[in-house]
Amino acid sequence: MSPIDEAPPSKTNIPAAEGGKSKTTSSATEPPGADLVALTLDAATGRIINVEGVDAVGTRHAFSEVEKARFVEKGGKATLERVVEQAFEAGIDYILGAESDEKKLPESAEDAELSRVLLRALIEHSTAKRLLGRDVLSQAMVATLIEQAAGGRGAAG
Repeated sequence: MSPIDEAPPSKTNIPAAEGGKSKTTSSATEPPGADLVALTLDAATGRIINVEGVDAVGTRHAFSEVEKARFVEKGGKATLERVVEQAFEAGIDYILGAESDEKKLPESAEDAELSRVLLRALIEHSTAKRLLGRDVLSQAMVATLIEQAAGGRGAAG
């Protein structure tokens, strides 16, 4: 079993009771009711094979439509694609000498959409287009997740 597949050290397996399933309990490192998600990824392509919810005792279950919607809602709009777009926009702002985001007034939803359409057109005709390809984004996500799990540069904390 690879290190990514192994249970974290904070989990303890409890043998199954007569005819029951074995359970995994969590130590104090994870708060009760934490939103835990288990992903099965193809590391070579970055393709997500399976997404499962993990309950308070560590048991995996299929991600329901309600859980998917809640997870997407909580995640906000900070997709990797949007982060690449924002970095491209920041580069343009820098070259043009525009003010930083901290000084900009909030855009209306209509202005934000127009800005994004124009930005996508610029990206489409630049070498940055490759960075928004599904394969590139997927492989970047997997590499980032693995780096964080290994405690590398992108790890939180």
